[in-house]
Order: sequence, then C-alpha cells, then structure tokens
Amino acid sequence: MIKIYYTKNQKGFSLIEMMVVVVILGLIVLGLVTFFTGGAKSWVAGQSQLTAQRNARQAMDRMVREIREASDIIASSTSLEINFNTPWSINLKYSWSGNKWDPILRGTNPLINNVQSLTFAYFDSNDSSVNPENASKVHIDLKVDVDKDSNPDVILNADVNLRNYGL
Repeated sequence: MIKIYYTKNQKGFSLIEMMVVVVILGLIVLGLVTFFTGGAKSWVAGQSQLTAQRNARQAMDRMVREIREASDIIASSTSLEINFNTPWSINLKYSWSGNKWDPILRGTNPLINNVQSLTFAYFDSNDSSVNPENASKVHIDLKVDVDKDSNPDVILNADVNLRNYGL
C-alpha cells in the first residue's frame, strides 16, 4: 500500500491563482494604455492648434503691416479680396476663393491654409462703411480651422488704420 503524505506548507501557486493575477494585471495595463493614449492624442491636438494659431497670427501680422502702408485701395469685387498699393510695391493683393479650407493668397502664393472665412470691411474716419477707394480703415476678420470641423480653431480680427490715406 502506498502512503500519501500531505504537507501543510506547500510552496508555489495554483493555476487558478495565476490566472486571476494575469487577469488583474491585464486590466491594470489596459487602463494605463488607454490613459496614456488619450494624453498623447490631446498633446498632438494641442500642438496642431498652437501651430495653427502661430501661422494665423503671422499671416494676420503680415496683412496688417502691408495694408497699413497702403496709399490707395483699388476696388475689389468682393469682401474676399483686397488690392492696394504701398510706397514700395504696387498691385499687392490678398484674396481667398470663398471655399472653406482653401488658402489665403498673397498674389499667387499661399499665405495660410485651412481658412474657414475671411472678410475685409472698409470704413472712413467716422467709422462709416464706405467703398474701398474712400477707406481710411480696413477691418479684417479671419477664421482658421485645423481639424476641418464646423468650429474654427483660430478667430482673429484687426482694424488697420491706413497711414498713407489721402496721399
């Protein structure tokens, strides 16, 4: 007859104990991966929005700087373009096609992409709306959207007083 001895202090883990540990660790790792993936996506979205803001501000600054020096504004057919002369250049033109996500053009070169809207409004010294030829102030509204949804990521506007008005 074979005698089996059971000892009370057996070393090791059972298969069920190991499976429970693996499941618990798997859930913890899944939670951590989800958390870090969400953080990385937020960081990427934030970086692209910062880039869009920087590019929009640079484009707006350039438009304001050049339009401020305009000696005369040549009538434009729509509120989506402005033609003007400065002491150092003639026939400068900023325009936008009116189609969402198209770029603003400076002449024929793109200035900024993903434009949702652009408008130019013209005012005299009394802030009354006038034709471009009689304007002493130009108001610019610019909306740029990176992710091409319905809400613009960057909204900028500027009032430009023409330094060379009346010359």
